[in-house]
Amino acid sequence: MTGIKMKAIAIYHPSKVVENDFYIEHFKERGKDISHFLEVMGRKQRYIIDNEDENGLTMGIEAAKRVLEKAQMKGKDIDYIIFSTQVPETTFPMNAMYLHDAIGADHHTMVMDTNANCAGMTVSVEQASRYMMANPHVHTALVVGSDYNSLIANPEQEITYANYGDAACAVILEKTEEDTGFIDSIYFTDSVNREKISYPAKGLTKSLKGDADIRFIDWLPFDGDMAMPPTYEMFETMLDRNKLTWKDIDACCFTQFALSNIHKVQKQFDIEDEKIIYVGDTYAYTGTSSPFIALYEGIKSGRIKRGDHVLFWTIGAGYQLVATLFKY
Repeated sequence: MTGIKMKAIAIYHPSKVVENDFYIEHFKERGKDISHFLEVMGRKQRYIIDNEDENGLTMGIEAAKRVLEKAQMKGKDIDYIIFSTQVPETTFPMNAMYLHDAIGADHHTMVMDTNANCAGMTVSVEQASRYMMANPHVHTALVVGSDYNSLIANPEQEITYANYGDAACAVILEKTEEDTGFIDSIYFTDSVNREKISYPAKGLTKSLKGDADIRFIDWLPFDGDMAMPPTYEMFETMLDRNKLTWKDIDACCFTQFALSNIHKVQKQFDIEDEKIIYVGDTYAYTGTSSPFIALYEGIKSGRIKRGDHVLFWTIGAGYQLVATLFKY
């Protein structure tokens, strides 16, 4: 049976490092102490774009070039390009069109942008895997996730301004006859929070035809714990239908949005510390690329090896949960 293997992975992040002290002082001037918030979220530093030459598109292109070099492939070897972002540099044309040109991809290559917010790259890898399994003519895919989060982070709201970092990740998927690759996925969607996280805050029409502020995300308070019970059920369902147990899972690459949420999952299923890949203290929250930057660091450190079962889990605004299972 044909499988879909993760052939190679690479990342890119800007060089500027901003540590917690900057944000603690920033919000202290506004009468807020965010020290506990940063501890709960698991932050220490983040990479931030600080020049006019870089953006989400340039980060994605650089990550793509790095992963092609690592895989010893050329742009013409890629059949399918997906660029996942919630902060597109352009909507006309799509970001994937610029990426197609930058890597010298061929005329047969399919290109598209996707946006499932912070769940975007996980959804894109899952959808690309399933499409490749169904289409006999598509053998390789390049999936890039890149968000220039600091561009639209609200300096009055610590949940974005102090929590986000900028980075991109690129993965090459390849058909294989090996016993490896994509195994399964599961979704849970509840649109109850669809108005809690908004950009543009008042919608595009009121921003362009009215006087609404288009600069920043608007994040209204809501109970994030509501996502945990369906998450637990998703994991149990997916493991059960694939005849696996938690002992079979070698690594967990979860959303890096909040360390506290990872701890809740870990406690619920008694997951060993060594199986949890956490990088949010170094990268902060990078949005769409978040679980795959965890994968990259897990591989780099040797904690994730070929043949390991890797469980991904993340959440998109609104909200939608997605979990995927790979044999790396």
